[in-house]
Formats: sequence, structure tokens, C-alpha cells
Amino acid sequence: MTSIFSERNLGKRTDVLIVGGGIVGCGLLRDLSLHNIDAVLVDKKDFTSQTSNSSSKMLHGGIRYLENFDFKLVFEALHEKNLWLKLAPHLAKERKFYLPTFSDSKRPLWMLKIGLFLYDFLSSFQNRPHQMASAAQTIKDLVGIRTKGLKGAGIYYDAVVDDGKLTLEVLYDAVLNPKCRAFNHVALIDLKIPTSDQDHFIATLKDELTGETTTIMAKDVVFATGPFTDQMLGSLPELKWQPCLLPSKGSHLWISKQALPVSESLVMVGKDDRVIFVIPWHDRVLVGTTEKVINGEMFDLRPSQEEITYLLDALKDYFPDNEITQTDILGVFAGVRPLVKESDTNDLGKTAREHKVFSPHERVRVIVGGKYTTFRVMVQEVARELCLKNNQTYSADATKRPLRQPSIIPAFTSKTLDAASRELIWRHELPRTEEDILLRRAGKIDS
Repeated sequence: MTSIFSERNLGKRTDVLIVGGGIVGCGLLRDLSLHNIDAVLVDKKDFTSQTSNSSSKMLHGGIRYLENFDFKLVFEALHEKNLWLKLAPHLAKERKFYLPTFSDSKRPLWMLKIGLFLYDFLSSFQNRPHQMASAAQTIKDLVGIRTKGLKGAGIYYDAVVDDGKLTLEVLYDAVLNPKCRAFNHVALIDLKIPTSDQDHFIATLKDELTGETTTIMAKDVVFATGPFTDQMLGSLPELKWQPCLLPSKGSHLWISKQALPVSESLVMVGKDDRVIFVIPWHDRVLVGTTEKVINGEMFDLRPSQEEITYLLDALKDYFPDNEITQTDILGVFAGVRPLVKESDTNDLGKTAREHKVFSPHERVRVIVGGKYTTFRVMVQEVARELCLKNNQTYSADATKRPLRQPSIIPAFTSKTLDAASRELIWRHELPRTEEDILLRRAGKIDS
């Protein structure tokens, strides 16, 4: 087997080493690539195999954050959502969402109307304008919705996205510049801090598939390891990292369209006031998510039976005449949100989604928190700093260019993985295992 380090031209030195191949790490690599900075990205698993492939498949402002007065975050996310609708229409699609309200709902229709107007306002009215639907119209549009106590619904507009493919296409765009290389199934296992007479870190990398190790020198190191940040940096004692995250597990179900024949997306509110999205796709329906504090192992998570029951109970509440059971579940997935701890609360619902950048060493940056939707602006502070250090002018508009390499298997399709497509994927999309192809390049449901 050819060494992955020689095959993808790791080299002996780089200006920037990025650890983490989710949307933030790939977004940073692309930003540096567009500014012609030499950079290497590594990920212990496959690119986008964890949190960035386990979202609710939405680009959105976060309508529920309005109640926490996170107006800056909502403003930023809505503008990014609308930007990606223009930049990547093959990956992101506008979708209307219904917010049904009942006689016993916490938020009556008048309150919904105020909130939806504010949502449109924070988008600078780039959103398609919200609407209000009567009970009769809601019953017509949401087949099977509970009629008892139904008052109507608010309708607003966000976007659905193939989160895994967007991450991968951001990565493919980055590595079009030969100065930028990316290595999946490669872990950082040691990092030597520069001494007074050195200008570089020495990073030891391990190929998780072959066991091969090598080293590379880097002038700067950036960790974009999401919910794994505390574990990753805690394993590097020289950085003296202080834990900063409150990891939150979110689980989702893929439900058969025969069992849940909805044609419009809606927002359910659970008994615990948790927001749950129901989003029809071309041949199935996505239902999620949960929010659970998690400790310990966080790789390759699966929903617990408790979480599955919670989501099915919510569906039963909103669609009482539909007999939706576990036999109607086509697949499941779970991920971990990298929430940054707030000093005054451990309430996951009230923990802010803004990102933060820490610097445990003058040439180490750690990006944590944030939302998938805002990844492009999340990395700009770090990208700008690294460009200036490498004598490159920084343009915040560089990453507003369209992506240049589409996936072999398009998003939102049921195209089969034939031999010709498989060969193209091996050649152009950087997989290393069969699972890389099936679950992320071809979009097979992981049941």
C-alpha cells in the first residue's frame, strides 16, 4: 500500500497545520488556499464523518435563539444562509417551515407573528416574507396534523442542506491549490512546542489505517476539533489546556414516508419545550433533534433508545392518527454540538452558540463553538491573522466565490453508485475506505 503521506505530498514543512476535518477545519483550509497559504489539514477519521455530517441538515438563522436575545448570531447566520443559497444552489435549497400552534401552546399566534417579523428583519429582508396560516390551511398543508386545539401556524423560510457534501466540496475547492493538502484517517499524536531557537512546531502524525507515523514542521497550528477539543488538547500537556466545552448530543431519525407522508417541513415543540424539526426529503423524512449532556467517548455515536422514544413520542403528539413505530425507522444518526461553557449556566438550551477563539500558545489557535451555518465567518479572524503573518493581503470576500468541484454523486438525488461513479470518487474525492464512499460520498443511510 502506498504511503498516504507520499501519495498526497505531505512534505516536511508547512506554514499552517490544521487539526480537524469538519466544516470549520475545511472552511479554514479553503480560506487559506484562496490566499495562497501553504497549509496541511489532518483528521483522525474521515473528513466530515462526525459532527459536520450529523446536523439537522439545515442552513438557518436559529429561530429559537430569538428567545435568548442572540440577535447578533441570528443576523449573521441568516445572512450566511442566504449567501450559500446563491453560492451552492446544488447543495442548499430554500424550504418553508410551519410552526403550528395549539390552544395550549406556550407561544400563541400573535407572538409567532412578532417573532417571524423579527426573523425577516434580521435577514435584512433577504428572507422570503413570513406568512400566517389558518387552522384549516394548516390541516390541508400538514397531512395528519393534530386538529384538536389547532389555532393555525406561522410559516417562515430557511434552507435545507446536504451538510456532508457541503463540507466535502469546501475541502475539494481548497485542495485545488497544490499548496494545500488534506489527510483523512491521520491523527495528531504529539506536538512539540518550539524552543527559543526554533521557529516551528514538530507534529507527529499517525496513519490510523496503516500505523505509519511521520513528522512535519509547522509555523502555526490551528485546532478545529469541535466537540473533541477538550479531549484532544488535554492529550497535549505542553499546551496546559483548560476544558471549555459543554458537549451536547443530538440524535436524528430517518422515517419512512409511507408512515409519515408529510410534504412540508414543520417545527414541533416537545413536552420539554425543545424544538424538533420534521423535514421531508425525496424518499424519507428527517426528525430531530435531541439535546443531552454527554461525557466520555464521542466518536461515531448512535441515538439511545431513550432519545428514539422521545422523538417518536413527539411525532405521536403532533400526528396522533399515524401509527409510527420503530419499524418505520429507516436509519439513525447522532452527533455532538461543541457548545462553549457559560460561566453562569449549564442549561444546554440557554448556552450560546457563538464561536470563540482561544490561544493556549502564541502560535496556536483553537476555534470552538458556533453553528454549522456560520462556518465561513467563524474562521475569518484566524485566517486573516495567518495571512498577515505570511505577508499576504487578506480579503474577507475571497470565500464568497462559488465552489469549483461538485460531488460525483449529486446531493438531493437517488443516483445509484455504479462502477464508473465509484472509480471517479476514488480518483477525485479523497476516500480511503469503503465506508468513506458509501456513507459520505454516496449518501447511503446509516441504519
